[in-house]
Amino acid sequence: MVSRLRAGKPGPAHPGTLVAVLATALLSMGLLGDGIGLNVLLVALPASVGAYIAARAAGRRLSPWAVVWGIGGLGLLVVPALRDAGWPTFLALVSALALGSLALHGSRSWLGVFLGSLGLFTSVFASLGWGARGVRDRMSGSRGRAGVVVRSAAVAVVLLIVFGALFASADAAFADLLGSLTPDVSVGDSPWRTFLGLLGLVGALAAAYTAAAPVRWDGVKVRPGKARGRLEWALPLIVLNLLFAVFLAIQLTVLLGGYDKVMAETDLSYAEYARQGFWQLLWATVLTLGVIALALRWAPRGGARDRTLVRGVLGTLCLLTLVVVASALRRMDLYVDAYGLTRLRISVAAVELWLGVVLVLIMAAGVFGPRLLPRAVAASAAVGVLAFGLVSPDGLIAEQNVQRYRNNHSIDIEYLKGLSADAVPALDTLPEPLRSCALRDIQRALLNSDEPWYATSWGETRARDILGDWNPGVSALDCRKLRSGDNGDQRGTGDVYDPYDPY
Repeated sequence: MVSRLRAGKPGPAHPGTLVAVLATALLSMGLLGDGIGLNVLLVALPASVGAYIAARAAGRRLSPWAVVWGIGGLGLLVVPALRDAGWPTFLALVSALALGSLALHGSRSWLGVFLGSLGLFTSVFASLGWGARGVRDRMSGSRGRAGVVVRSAAVAVVLLIVFGALFASADAAFADLLGSLTPDVSVGDSPWRTFLGLLGLVGALAAAYTAAAPVRWDGVKVRPGKARGRLEWALPLIVLNLLFAVFLAIQLTVLLGGYDKVMAETDLSYAEYARQGFWQLLWATVLTLGVIALALRWAPRGGARDRTLVRGVLGTLCLLTLVVVASALRRMDLYVDAYGLTRLRISVAAVELWLGVVLVLIMAAGVFGPRLLPRAVAASAAVGVLAFGLVSPDGLIAEQNVQRYRNNHSIDIEYLKGLSADAVPALDTLPEPLRSCALRDIQRALLNSDEPWYATSWGETRARDILGDWNPGVSALDCRKLRSGDNGDQRGTGDVYDPYDPY
């Protein structure tokens, strides 16, 4: 099926593509073994150039959406350079890979966008033979010019190594500069770095091959469902809309009535009321999106009246679901105000907010047409991941919990000390002994880290500047006395640590 959907068999690999692939492999080998930071973007740039050259050599035009996906994917790779936390970095890397694959395939349908974001892997094996044929053709043809380039590059590398070593031994300042700019490669790291080099080589080749001969995933057709009659289709959805309306009317009455209304109606505190229903509302939002997708598949398609019916019923359902999203976010706000912000809580709140954006896009598609909806949803997900990384979730978690402590609430030092270096600016403002207990593990990790500049995030660099050479080992603090939920002093307010969230 992949062979049938592929645009065509590409010609020999362009010399510029081969050079870009080689540069990607060398950068992967030299930079990625030391950690994740700016080096990921440095590796992705020559791979992108190689794919662009391969596409132009194959006669492909650069479409506006390919530019959007490509710039978006490279933009997501800024997150590892800025944030020390691993979880937003992982999301950014996965999303960047998906956007890069979309840029190469140019899909536009729902199934095409989904398969296109994963379709880079279908070109791995074919690209190896394509690259080998390109090297063989360039070495045997063009009067040996490729061989001349390879030999010249090898001589240049040897000269750089020899004279660079001589100058480094002659001047300590030059040696320090050279050491800070070049990777620290040891014999023990050779297998791992070789693997990273091969990974960069294969990835860049697969990207270039896909750019030259993309798989047209839009050619995979999904037959529409059988159209239902108006009554059969609309009645369940109208009943669902009425259920939503009744539920939301009660929600607005309780949430707008304040704490006393909650106590009178439910015999629960605000925080207990919020925790009780957030997850159910989140799942209700997800299931509603599934209901909308199935309803569109089986919607009546007889004419203008049917289209009006579909837009009215589903538009009302989307609007009511938006209110559910707002209610869920309000519950999470109450929950966080009572127990503090954690990684799990900020993550699910972000997902709920994105689901609200998807609902807005669906409503807009009902007015302006659904042609751009799949790509708009994918773009909104990428923007959400980028924004999530740029706002520094670990920093926000630390700021919110520190602010709660200043407002005479408890603080969970045991949880906060497990955050990344992005949390240092907020944790540094805590009074002693809370500050030392929250920062000592982070500072020890920073002192024991010797990552080079290209594998160090801005968040880690900022944390080093704030903490300086402070040595947590000189402090004889017994942080075990600061149990989960303690506020660190004697001004307790009766707050209880919430064990519901283990993250």
